[in-house]
Amino acid sequence: MSDDILSTLNLRHVINTSGTMTGLGASIVGQNAIQSVAGILGQFVEIDDLQRRASKTISELTGAEAGFITASCSAGITLSIAALMTGNDLGAIERLPDHANAKCNVIMQMGHMVNYGAPVDQAVRLSGAKVVPIGQATSASAFHLESAINENTLAALYVVSHHTVEYGQIPFKTFAAVAKKHNVPVIVDAASEYDLTGFIRDGADIALYSGHKFLGGPTSGIVAGRKDIVRNIYLQNRGIGRGMKVGKEGIAGAIAAMEAWKTRDHAAIRAREKQALDLWFETLDGRPGIAVRITPDPTHNPLDRLRIDIDSQAAHITAWDLVDRLASGTQPIVARDHEVEHGYFFLDPCNLQPGQEQIVAQRLGEELDAAQKSNDIIATPFEERSLKKERAILNWPD
Repeated sequence: MSDDILSTLNLRHVINTSGTMTGLGASIVGQNAIQSVAGILGQFVEIDDLQRRASKTISELTGAEAGFITASCSAGITLSIAALMTGNDLGAIERLPDHANAKCNVIMQMGHMVNYGAPVDQAVRLSGAKVVPIGQATSASAFHLESAINENTLAALYVVSHHTVEYGQIPFKTFAAVAKKHNVPVIVDAASEYDLTGFIRDGADIALYSGHKFLGGPTSGIVAGRKDIVRNIYLQNRGIGRGMKVGKEGIAGAIAAMEAWKTRDHAAIRAREKQALDLWFETLDGRPGIAVRITPDPTHNPLDRLRIDIDSQAAHITAWDLVDRLASGTQPIVARDHEVEHGYFFLDPCNLQPGQEQIVAQRLGEELDAAQKSNDIIATPFEERSLKKERAILNWPD
Protein backbone atom coordinates (compact mmCIF):
# COMPACT_ATOMS: atom_id res chain seq x y z
CA MET A 1 0.00 0.00 0.00
CA SER A 2 2.85 2.40 0.79
CA ASP A 3 4.31 1.76 -2.68
CA ASP A 4 0.91 2.57 -4.23
CA ILE A 5 0.51 5.88 -2.39
CA LEU A 6 4.10 6.90 -3.21
CA SER A 7 3.52 6.18 -6.89
CA THR A 8 0.21 8.03 -6.84
CA LEU A 9 1.87 11.10 -5.35
CA ASN A 10 4.93 10.75 -7.62
CA LEU A 11 7.29 10.42 -4.66
CA ARG A 12 10.52 8.46 -4.34
CA HIS A 13 10.70 5.34 -2.19
CA VAL A 14 13.25 6.27 0.47
CA ILE A 15 15.46 3.78 2.31
CA ASN A 16 16.11 5.38 5.67
CA THR A 17 19.52 4.68 7.19
CA SER A 18 19.56 8.04 8.95
CA GLY A 19 17.36 7.30 11.96
CA THR A 20 14.14 8.71 13.37
CA MET A 21 14.35 11.96 11.43
CA THR A 22 11.35 14.25 11.11
CA GLY A 23 12.37 15.19 7.57
CA LEU A 24 11.90 11.55 6.52
CA GLY A 25 8.63 11.03 8.35
CA ALA A 26 10.35 9.98 11.61
CA SER A 27 9.43 6.29 11.61
CA ILE A 28 7.12 3.67 10.16
CA VAL A 29 3.86 3.72 12.12
CA GLY A 30 3.04 0.38 13.71
CA GLN A 31 -0.01 -1.64 12.69
CA ASN A 32 -1.71 -1.18 16.07
CA ALA A 33 -1.50 2.58 15.70
CA ILE A 34 -2.60 2.48 12.05
CA GLN A 35 -5.69 0.49 13.01
CA SER A 36 -6.52 2.86 15.86
CA VAL A 37 -6.14 5.90 13.60
CA ALA A 38 -8.35 4.34 10.94
CA GLY A 39 -10.91 3.26 13.52
CA ILE A 40 -11.39 6.66 15.12
CA LEU A 41 -11.31 8.80 11.96
CA GLY A 42 -14.96 7.97 11.21
CA GLN A 43 -16.12 8.73 14.75
CA PHE A 44 -16.89 11.78 16.84
CA VAL A 45 -15.24 11.79 20.23
CA GLU A 46 -14.98 14.08 23.24
CA ILE A 47 -11.35 15.14 23.00
CA ASP A 48 -10.97 15.88 26.72
CA ASP A 49 -12.08 12.34 27.54
CA LEU A 50 -9.73 10.89 24.92
CA GLN A 51 -6.88 12.89 26.45
CA ARG A 52 -7.81 11.56 29.91
CA ARG A 53 -7.46 8.06 28.46
CA ALA A 54 -4.07 9.04 27.04
CA SER A 55 -3.04 10.34 30.47
CA LYS A 56 -3.69 6.90 31.98
CA THR A 57 -1.41 5.19 29.44
CA ILE A 58 1.29 7.86 29.75
CA SER A 59 1.31 7.44 33.54
CA GLU A 60 1.64 3.66 33.22
CA LEU A 61 4.50 3.96 30.74
CA THR A 62 6.50 6.79 32.31
CA GLY A 63 5.71 6.70 36.01
CA ALA A 64 4.45 10.30 35.81
CA GLU A 65 1.36 11.50 37.63
CA ALA A 66 -0.37 12.64 34.43
CA GLY A 67 0.15 13.41 30.77
CA PHE A 68 -1.44 14.31 27.46
CA ILE A 69 -0.74 14.32 23.73
CA THR A 70 0.22 17.45 21.81
CA ALA A 71 1.45 18.12 18.28
CA SER A 72 5.14 17.43 18.85
CA CYS A 73 7.90 17.45 21.43
CA SER A 74 8.79 20.98 20.35
CA ALA A 75 5.21 22.06 21.03
CA GLY A 76 5.55 20.44 24.44
CA ILE A 77 8.50 22.71 25.27
CA THR A 78 6.59 25.87 24.35
CA LEU A 79 3.44 24.82 26.21
CA SER A 80 5.32 23.70 29.32
CA ILE A 81 7.13 27.02 29.62
CA ALA A 82 3.88 28.89 28.97
CA ALA A 83 2.10 26.95 31.71
CA LEU A 84 4.73 27.84 34.27
CA MET A 85 4.17 31.52 33.47
CA THR A 86 0.36 31.50 33.49
CA GLY A 87 -0.61 28.77 35.92
CA ASN A 88 -4.36 28.27 35.53
CA ASP A 89 -5.13 31.95 34.88
CA LEU A 90 -7.28 31.75 31.75
CA GLY A 91 -6.87 35.47 31.06
CA ALA A 92 -3.08 35.19 31.17
CA ILE A 93 -3.28 32.16 28.89
CA GLU A 94 -5.17 34.20 26.28
CA ARG A 95 -2.67 37.09 26.47
CA LEU A 96 0.47 35.05 25.73
CA PRO A 97 3.06 35.61 24.37
CA ASP A 98 2.41 39.05 25.88
CA HIS A 99 2.90 39.00 29.63
CA ALA A 100 4.06 41.18 32.51
CA ASN A 101 5.98 38.45 34.33
CA ALA A 102 9.44 39.31 35.55
CA LYS A 103 9.73 35.62 36.39
CA CYS A 104 10.19 34.39 32.84
CA ASN A 105 13.83 33.24 32.62
CA VAL A 106 14.48 29.71 31.39
CA ILE A 107 17.97 28.37 32.01
CA MET A 108 19.66 26.22 29.36
CA GLN A 109 23.20 24.96 28.97
CA MET A 110 24.93 26.60 26.03
CA GLY A 111 25.84 23.16 24.69
CA HIS A 112 22.15 22.26 24.59
CA MET A 113 21.12 25.25 22.47
CA VAL A 114 21.13 23.32 19.22
CA ASN A 115 19.09 23.11 16.05
CA TYR A 116 16.95 20.00 15.60
CA GLY A 117 15.27 21.36 12.48
CA ALA A 118 14.65 24.64 14.31
CA PRO A 119 16.46 26.22 17.25
CA VAL A 120 15.52 24.63 20.58
CA ASP A 121 15.62 28.02 22.28
CA GLN A 122 13.03 29.34 19.82
CA ALA A 123 10.52 26.88 21.28
CA VAL A 124 11.07 28.65 24.61
CA ARG A 125 10.87 32.16 23.16
CA LEU A 126 7.58 31.40 21.40
CA SER A 127 5.90 31.34 24.80
CA GLY A 128 7.16 34.83 25.61
CA ALA A 129 9.82 33.56 28.00
CA LYS A 130 13.51 34.48 27.91
CA VAL A 131 16.39 32.02 27.54
CA VAL A 132 19.32 32.38 29.92
CA PRO A 133 22.33 30.41 28.56
CA ILE A 134 24.83 29.05 31.08
CA GLY A 135 28.41 27.85 30.69
CA GLN A 136 30.16 27.66 27.35
CA ALA A 137 29.36 25.41 24.42
CA THR A 138 31.81 22.75 25.56
CA SER A 139 31.89 23.38 29.29
CA ALA A 140 29.09 23.66 31.85
CA SER A 141 29.21 22.90 35.56
CA ALA A 142 26.81 22.83 38.48
CA PHE A 143 28.07 26.21 39.67
CA HIS A 144 27.00 27.78 36.36
CA LEU A 145 23.45 26.61 36.99
CA GLU A 146 23.42 27.58 40.64
CA SER A 147 24.76 31.07 40.04
CA ALA A 148 22.22 31.75 37.26
CA ILE A 149 19.18 31.01 39.44
CA ASN A 150 17.52 34.11 40.85
CA GLU A 151 14.08 35.52 41.63
CA ASN A 152 13.28 35.76 37.89
CA THR A 153 14.04 32.11 37.12
CA LEU A 154 10.98 30.29 35.80
CA ALA A 155 12.39 26.89 34.80
CA ALA A 156 15.44 24.90 33.75
CA LEU A 157 15.34 23.07 30.41
CA TYR A 158 17.53 20.01 29.76
CA VAL A 159 17.92 18.66 26.21
CA VAL A 160 18.79 15.02 25.48
CA SER A 161 19.79 14.67 21.83
CA HIS A 162 22.59 13.53 19.53
CA HIS A 163 22.71 17.15 18.38
CA THR A 164 23.95 18.45 21.74
CA VAL A 165 27.61 18.64 22.70
CA GLU A 166 28.62 15.16 23.88
CA TYR A 167 31.06 16.19 26.60
CA GLY A 168 31.54 18.85 29.26
CA GLN A 169 27.82 19.13 30.10
CA ILE A 170 26.10 18.90 33.49
CA PRO A 171 24.84 15.34 34.11
CA PHE A 172 21.07 15.25 34.39
CA LYS A 173 20.90 14.05 37.99
CA THR A 174 23.16 16.92 39.06
CA PHE A 175 21.19 19.41 36.94
CA ALA A 176 17.91 18.29 38.51
CA ALA A 177 19.30 18.27 42.05
CA VAL A 178 20.59 21.84 41.81
CA ALA A 179 17.31 23.08 40.33
CA LYS A 180 15.27 21.24 42.98
CA LYS A 181 17.37 22.81 45.73
CA HIS A 182 16.08 26.19 44.55
CA ASN A 183 12.51 25.01 43.74
CA VAL A 184 13.04 25.52 40.01
CA PRO A 185 10.91 23.22 37.82
CA VAL A 186 12.90 20.97 35.48
CA ILE A 187 11.73 20.20 31.94
CA VAL A 188 13.44 17.52 29.85
CA ASP A 189 13.30 17.38 26.06
CA ALA A 190 13.78 13.65 25.50
CA ALA A 191 12.19 13.51 22.05
CA SER A 192 14.11 10.57 20.65
CA GLU A 193 14.84 8.56 23.79
CA TYR A 194 14.06 4.94 24.65
CA ASP A 195 14.16 5.60 28.39
CA LEU A 196 10.59 6.54 29.29
CA THR A 197 10.92 6.34 33.08
CA GLY A 198 14.40 7.53 34.08
CA PHE A 199 13.96 11.28 33.72
CA ILE A 200 10.84 11.45 35.89
CA ARG A 201 12.51 9.13 38.41
CA ASP A 202 15.67 11.25 38.47
CA GLY A 203 13.98 14.58 39.09
CA ALA A 204 12.21 15.92 36.01
CA ASP A 205 8.95 17.73 36.72
CA ILE A 206 8.01 17.41 33.05
CA ALA A 207 9.45 14.94 30.52
CA LEU A 208 8.67 15.35 26.83
CA TYR A 209 8.83 12.55 24.26
CA SER A 210 8.11 12.17 20.59
CA GLY A 211 5.24 9.83 19.81
CA HIS A 212 6.42 9.33 16.22
CA LYS A 213 10.04 8.32 16.65
CA PHE A 214 11.03 5.14 18.51
CA LEU A 215 7.44 4.63 19.70
CA GLY A 216 6.28 4.32 16.10
CA GLY A 217 3.08 6.34 16.41
CA PRO A 218 1.64 9.14 14.28
CA THR A 219 3.14 12.63 14.54
CA SER A 220 2.66 13.67 18.15
CA GLY A 221 4.35 14.80 21.35
CA ILE A 222 3.94 13.21 24.76
CA VAL A 223 3.85 15.45 27.83
CA ALA A 224 4.39 13.59 31.12
CA GLY A 225 4.91 14.85 34.64
CA ARG A 226 3.44 16.43 37.76
CA LYS A 227 -0.35 16.55 37.63
CA ASP A 228 -0.60 20.23 38.61
CA ILE A 229 1.82 21.32 35.90
CA VAL A 230 0.39 18.97 33.26
CA ARG A 231 -3.09 20.36 33.89
CA ASN A 232 -1.83 23.90 33.33
CA ILE A 233 0.04 22.83 30.20
CA TYR A 234 -3.17 21.30 28.85
CA LEU A 235 -4.97 24.59 29.47
CA GLN A 236 -2.61 26.24 26.96
CA ASN A 237 -4.78 24.68 24.25
CA ARG A 238 -7.08 27.63 25.00
CA GLY A 239 -4.26 29.99 24.03
CA ILE A 240 -1.01 29.61 22.10
CA GLY A 241 -1.50 25.84 22.12
CA ARG A 242 -4.47 26.15 19.77
CA GLY A 243 -2.16 26.15 16.78
CA MET A 244 -0.33 23.12 18.21
CA LYS A 245 -3.38 20.96 18.78
CA VAL A 246 -3.46 17.29 17.86
CA GLY A 247 -6.50 15.60 16.36
CA LYS A 248 -8.42 12.55 17.56
CA GLU A 249 -6.42 10.34 15.21
CA GLY A 250 -3.11 11.55 16.64
CA ILE A 251 -4.21 10.92 20.22
CA ALA A 252 -5.69 7.48 19.50
CA GLY A 253 -2.65 6.49 17.43
CA ALA A 254 -0.26 7.61 20.17
CA ILE A 255 -2.17 5.62 22.78
CA ALA A 256 -1.97 2.51 20.59
CA ALA A 257 1.76 3.03 19.98
CA MET A 258 2.39 3.34 23.72
CA GLU A 259 0.35 0.23 24.47
CA ALA A 260 2.28 -1.69 21.81
CA TRP A 261 5.59 -0.51 23.34
CA LYS A 262 4.77 -2.44 26.50
CA THR A 263 4.85 -5.76 24.64
CA ARG A 264 7.37 -4.99 21.88
CA ASP A 265 10.09 -7.62 21.44
CA HIS A 266 13.05 -5.28 21.75
CA ALA A 267 15.57 -8.14 21.73
CA ALA A 268 14.32 -9.36 18.36
CA ILE A 269 14.53 -5.85 16.94
CA ARG A 270 18.12 -5.51 18.14
CA ALA A 271 18.95 -8.87 16.54
CA ARG A 272 17.61 -7.73 13.15
CA GLU A 273 19.54 -4.49 13.41
CA LYS A 274 22.73 -6.40 14.21
CA GLN A 275 22.31 -8.54 11.09
CA ALA A 276 22.18 -5.38 8.95
CA LEU A 277 25.21 -3.89 10.70
CA ASP A 278 27.20 -7.10 10.27
CA LEU A 279 26.31 -7.25 6.55
CA TRP A 280 27.40 -3.66 5.96
CA PHE A 281 30.58 -4.16 7.95
CA GLU A 282 31.49 -7.22 5.87
CA THR A 283 30.65 -5.36 2.66
CA LEU A 284 32.95 -2.44 3.44
CA ASP A 285 35.73 -3.92 5.55
CA GLY A 286 39.03 -4.04 3.68
CA ARG A 287 38.01 -1.73 0.85
CA PRO A 288 40.61 0.91 -0.11
CA GLY A 289 40.26 4.06 1.97
CA ILE A 290 37.36 2.74 4.03
CA ALA A 291 37.43 2.19 7.79
CA VAL A 292 34.32 0.86 9.51
CA ARG A 293 33.32 0.32 13.11
CA ILE A 294 30.10 -0.32 14.98
CA THR A 295 29.41 2.46 17.50
CA PRO A 296 26.85 2.82 20.31
CA ASP A 297 24.23 5.56 20.39
CA PRO A 298 25.66 8.72 22.07
CA THR A 299 22.61 9.25 24.31
CA HIS A 300 22.68 5.63 25.49
CA ASN A 301 19.67 4.38 23.58
CA PRO A 302 20.02 0.60 23.16
CA LEU A 303 21.08 0.65 19.52
CA ASP A 304 24.24 0.71 17.43
CA ARG A 305 25.19 2.31 14.13
CA LEU A 306 27.91 1.71 11.56
CA ARG A 307 30.44 4.54 11.33
CA ILE A 308 32.15 4.80 7.94
CA ASP A 309 35.37 6.83 7.77
CA ILE A 310 36.64 7.65 4.29
CA ASP A 311 40.15 8.51 3.16
CA SER A 312 39.21 10.25 -0.07
CA GLN A 313 42.66 9.82 -1.60
CA ALA A 314 42.50 6.02 -1.34
CA ALA A 315 38.73 5.61 -1.84
CA HIS A 316 38.68 8.11 -4.73
CA ILE A 317 35.61 9.78 -3.24
CA THR A 318 34.80 12.05 -0.30
CA ALA A 319 32.42 11.02 2.45
CA TRP A 320 29.85 13.62 1.41
CA ASP A 321 30.00 12.73 -2.27
CA LEU A 322 29.34 9.09 -1.39
CA VAL A 323 26.41 10.14 0.80
CA ASP A 324 25.00 12.29 -2.00
CA ARG A 325 25.36 9.51 -4.58
CA LEU A 326 23.56 7.09 -2.31
CA ALA A 327 20.75 9.65 -1.98
CA SER A 328 20.31 10.00 -5.75
CA GLY A 329 18.06 8.05 -8.07
CA THR A 330 14.54 6.67 -7.79
CA GLN A 331 15.26 4.75 -4.57
CA PRO A 332 17.44 7.07 -2.48
CA ILE A 333 19.36 5.77 0.52
CA VAL A 334 19.51 8.57 3.08
CA ALA A 335 22.47 8.23 5.45
CA ARG A 336 23.12 9.90 8.81
CA ASP A 337 25.45 12.66 7.67
CA HIS A 338 25.38 15.33 10.39
CA GLU A 339 29.18 15.20 10.77
CA VAL A 340 30.11 14.29 7.21
CA GLU A 341 32.41 17.32 6.76
CA HIS A 342 34.83 15.49 9.08
CA GLY A 343 35.10 12.63 6.59
CA TYR A 344 32.67 10.13 8.10
CA PHE A 345 28.99 9.29 8.26
CA PHE A 346 26.77 6.67 9.86
CA LEU A 347 24.32 4.02 8.73
CA ASP A 348 21.45 3.51 11.17
CA PRO A 349 19.49 0.25 10.84
CA CYS A 350 16.57 1.10 13.14
CA ASN A 351 14.11 2.05 10.38
CA LEU A 352 14.94 -0.57 7.76
CA GLN A 353 12.20 -2.53 6.08
CA PRO A 354 12.79 -6.25 5.31
CA GLY A 355 15.40 -6.76 2.60
CA GLN A 356 16.53 -3.14 2.47
CA GLU A 357 19.83 -3.93 4.17
CA GLN A 358 20.77 -5.94 1.07
CA ILE A 359 19.96 -3.02 -1.21
CA VAL A 360 22.09 -0.71 0.93
CA ALA A 361 25.03 -3.13 0.80
CA GLN A 362 24.72 -3.48 -2.97
CA ARG A 363 24.57 0.28 -3.55
CA LEU A 364 27.57 0.90 -1.31
CA GLY A 365 29.59 -1.61 -3.29
CA GLU A 366 28.48 -0.17 -6.63
CA GLU A 367 29.30 3.42 -5.72
CA LEU A 368 32.70 2.56 -4.24
CA ASP A 369 33.59 0.37 -7.22
CA ALA A 370 32.68 3.21 -9.58
CA ALA A 371 34.80 5.63 -7.58
CA GLN A 372 37.81 3.28 -7.73
CA LYS A 373 37.54 3.20 -11.53
CA SER A 374 37.49 7.00 -11.73
CA ASN A 375 40.70 8.61 -12.93
CA ASP A 376 40.03 11.62 -10.72
CA ILE A 377 39.04 11.74 -7.07
CA ILE A 378 35.34 12.57 -6.77
CA ALA A 379 35.58 15.59 -4.49
CA THR A 380 32.93 18.28 -4.55
CA PRO A 381 34.08 21.24 -2.41
CA PHE A 382 32.19 20.94 0.86
CA GLU A 383 31.24 24.62 0.88
CA GLU A 384 29.65 24.15 -2.55
CA ARG A 385 27.60 21.25 -1.20
CA SER A 386 26.47 23.32 1.79
CA LEU A 387 25.32 26.20 -0.39
CA LYS A 388 23.47 23.83 -2.71
CA LYS A 389 21.53 22.36 0.21
CA GLU A 390 20.71 25.85 1.46
CA ARG A 391 19.45 26.91 -1.96
CA ALA A 392 17.27 23.81 -2.11
CA ILE A 393 15.54 24.89 1.12
CA LEU A 394 14.92 28.38 -0.20
CA ASN A 395 13.63 27.10 -3.55
CA TRP A 396 10.68 25.20 -2.04
CA PRO A 397 8.05 24.60 -3.44
CA ASP A 398 9.62 24.83 -6.92
